Amino acid sequence: MLIYGLNPVLEALRATRVRRLKISARGDARMQQAVSLARAAGIPTERVDPQTLDRLAGGGVHQGIVAELEPIRDYSVAQLVDAAAPAAPLLVVLDGVEDPHNLGAIIRSIDAAGAHGVIRQARHSASLDGAAAKASAGAVAFVRVATVVNIARAIGELKDAGVWTVGFAGEAPESYDAVDYTLPTAIVVGSEGEGLRRLTRDTCDRLVHIPMAGSVASVNVSVAAAVALFEAARQRRKAG
Repeated sequence: MLIYGLNPVLEALRATRVRRLKISARGDARMQQAVSLARAAGIPTERVDPQTLDRLAGGGVHQGIVAELEPIRDYSVAQLVDAAAPAAPLLVVLDGVEDPHNLGAIIRSIDAAGAHGVIRQARHSASLDGAAAKASAGAVAFVRVATVVNIARAIGELKDAGVWTVGFAGEAPESYDAVDYTLPTAIVVGSEGEGLRRLTRDTCDRLVHIPMAGSVASVNVSVAAAVALFEAARQRRKAG
C-alpha cells in the first residue's frame, strides 16, 4: 500500500507503519522531519527523481515524498465491536462510498471524533491508499477497518452484537440529533449519488436526516458523517 504527501507520511511514520520511503529532494523542515523519523526507525530511504514519484502517486500531489506501508490489518465486524470495550462502540458503515476523497475525509473524522472503526464493502468502496490516504491526513494509519462482502449482512452482525444502526437518508422523518448516540451505535451513510441502497435502508434500525436551512437539499456524504460523529462525541462527553 502506497501513500503520498507530507502530512499522511509523517503520521504513518509516527505510527511506525512505514516499510520504505522514497523522496525526491530534501525540501523543507517537514521533509527533514520525515527523513529523521525514518532514519531513527531504521526505515530504508531512497532518493528518486520526481517523475518516479509522479508515477507511484498516480498523478497525485505527492509533495516529493511517497511511502510504502506495512499491510493494513483488516478487522472483522465482531473485532471492531470488541475493540471499543469498555466504551459503547461508535462505528461508521459505508454503503458504496467510492470517491477516495470522501473516504479519506470520513476516516479523518472517525479518528478525530474518537470513533472505533469503519466498515466498508469490498466491491463498492474506494481504495484506502493514494488519494484516500492523503485526504485522511494520515488517519488511515490509525483507524480500524473491516472490509465485508455484504453490507446488509454486516448490519445484521452489528444488531446481533447489540449495536444500534442509524441510517442517514434525506427522506427520513426523524432528525439526526434525536438519536441517543451514547448507546452502542453504527452510523450508516450511502454513496455520493444514490445514498443508501434500499436493502440497507430496510435493514437499519432507524433512519434520520440532517435538517437543511439553505437552498441546497443535501450535504456531501463526508460532511454528513462528520456531523453525525461529532454529535455523538458531544453527547458522549456530556454523559461523561
